[in-house]
Amino acid sequence: MIQPYTTSAAVTTDRDWLASRHGTDATETITLDLNTFTKTTHYVDPAAGNPHGYVRSGVPVSRITASGLYGPYDPAAKDGREVLAGLVYTEAVFTPGTTKVAAALFWHGTVDASKIPGGIDPSKIVPNPAGAQIRFLAAVSV
Repeated sequence: MIQPYTTSAAVTTDRDWLASRHGTDATETITLDLNTFTKTTHYVDPAAGNPHGYVRSGVPVSRITASGLYGPYDPAAKDGREVLAGLVYTEAVFTPGTTKVAAALFWHGTVDASKIPGGIDPSKIVPNPAGAQIRFLAAVSV
């Protein structure tokens, strides 16, 4: 007999990197390959008292050519991650042992580059027709 198990997690999204609401209504669903991300820089691991981990909102991601999954953007990569696809829009929650995580992709809009988790250098982003359409601002005062 199969016993269904349901759980829920509430995570408050920190989107201080977002400089305008433009593009927030047109995110796309993607699947992240958690094995390609760096703990603490890109995601928070599940811990005692908090059974769920999450990939941080605002992490720059790219599509890995071989798998079709998404990993952290890396301008020096040669596996597809050199083309910025966008940013993780909202924290992507996962349970221990998970390697693939569903996420929302923010692919166009305006962003405060100084508040991107793990950092980003907009001058290293090479424009690509398949890439993100994001305008990066140096600093935004609200």
